[in-house]
Amino acid sequence: MKQVKRFISALFVCVLAITLLPLSAGAYSYGNPNEEAVAENYKQVVAKLNQNPPDFKGAEQAFQPIKEELDMHMGPEPAKAIQDRLASEDKEAALEAYHKTLILNIARRMESVEKDFKNYEQNKILLAKARATYDALSPIVKEKNPQEDGKVRAAYDEALAALGNPGLFGVGVKEPDQAKYTAKKNEIFDVLKQEFDMDSLDVGHFKPGEGPGNSTKKQSTGLSDPKNWIPLVAIVVVLGFIVFRTMRKRRA
Repeated sequence: MKQVKRFISALFVCVLAITLLPLSAGAYSYGNPNEEAVAENYKQVVAKLNQNPPDFKGAEQAFQPIKEELDMHMGPEPAKAIQDRLASEDKEAALEAYHKTLILNIARRMESVEKDFKNYEQNKILLAKARATYDALSPIVKEKNPQEDGKVRAAYDEALAALGNPGLFGVGVKEPDQAKYTAKKNEIFDVLKQEFDMDSLDVGHFKPGEGPGNSTKKQSTGLSDPKNWIPLVAIVVVLGFIVFRTMRKRRA
């Protein structure tokens, strides 16, 4: 009887440990949803340009790691505009070009949400990354017009609420409201166009087979996807068998 209890306890520990693996993998695969690579790179470039005198060579080197991603999702024009202005050592023009690139990235993320609006897990991440991008621009907007900064932040909160909520086991379900989301998205776009003097937020071109938001659709590591339970069950069965055989040998 004691051996059976030990077997059950050991199997329970295995199940608990393995169950946590998909959650950790998900966090790693998606990265921090509250960070956006383009916005983080922008901060590095700004740090170089804010040196006295500005370190244009250092800014060019800091910018290089993000260039391929920008080219993939937005076409070559945004990255080229930034590089050309850094090469000509025009700090203000380089920053202005990067500001517009960040805004295009916000548009790319937020418009991707509408392409598969009922995909709550993906869209929550996309919206968080759009907001993280805006966080890099927020000090500029806030300095010129604090009310507009507050308006954008409120619109992000309402856009998030408009995604709805799938709930858990039927509890806490909230239906998505795409019309409201689109309205709040447009409010954000209008402020950004006005504050940064942009006529359009056209996200540009994409490589064949690529599109906005595809980087988060390629894989889902959450427990909500039934396919992710297959390797989990297989591992648990194998571990359970090993534990069982080990205990039989000890009894023998």
